[in-house]
Amino acid sequence: MPRYDFRCRSCGSTFELNRPMAEANAPATCPDGHDDTVKLLSTVAVMGGAASASAPRASGGGGGCCGGGCCG
Repeated sequence: MPRYDFRCRSCGSTFELNRPMAEANAPATCPDGHDDTVKLLSTVAVMGGAASASAPRASGGGGGCCGGGCCG
């Protein structure tokens, strides 16, 4: 279940809530009972697993839109 970060405008505390994506924009009450909260923009880091770390890579790639094969 996704986790969403909120900040209370009344007391300034930051808190997290686990809720379904369908309720992502539903109002939230802070742990101190205040209703004046705002959902924070969260960033998500996606890390490759061991399988992707050991996967063979094409040689000569330098990045870019196509791995560097035709851009240079």
